[in-house]
Amino acid sequence: MSAFQPAAFSRFGDVAVRLSVELGRTEMALRDVLMLGEGSTVALDRLTDELLDVTANGRVIARGEVVADKGRFALRIVNLVGEDGQDMPPAADAAGAEPAVSADDVA
Repeated sequence: MSAFQPAAFSRFGDVAVRLSVELGRTEMALRDVLMLGEGSTVALDRLTDELLDVTANGRVIARGEVVADKGRFALRIVNLVGEDGQDMPPAADAAGAEPAVSADDVA
């Protein structure tokens, strides 16, 4: 458990949640989707330098950036998201912390 999580939360440590990271979205006419093939490119609504939303069971909990770790994609958490959906200020003791999700956690 990290320093800012109360000990009472430790009993929930084994509860599984589905973490997802979305690169972006787009809307296309069905005729354009049907024309997709190998080598097709689909432009998404997110810029390459924008942070990605990290969701837990469909709810945004953090924002992060994709990194490579031992030949696999991983995610470095940059900001946590509060109850109101706004980015939370970084914790003072989190500076220099390791990535929250390592390649070993990605399955």
